[in-house]
Amino acid sequence: MTPVRTCIGCRKTAPKPELVRLVWSAEAASVVVDPRQVLPGRGCYVHRGCGSLAVKRRAVGRALRRDVDGEQVATLLAAEGLA
Repeated sequence: MTPVRTCIGCRKTAPKPELVRLVWSAEAASVVVDPRQVLPGRGCYVHRGCGSLAVKRRAVGRALRRDVDGEQVATLLAAEGLA
């Protein structure tokens, strides 16, 4: 059975492979995309196209339990085609 996760943008559930995982990277000191969904640490999931909603709701920082730079997250999501 495929694990189910909740998108932090639209708050709808979906099978894990349909979502993109975001995680805090200590090395980069910023939020990064985890394409293989295996990086250590707390992560959060977003649908393609729900990135702008997640930024607007400030959901990334809340989900990762960290203070994150909203502009950095918005830029990352736009570059990855998630916004």
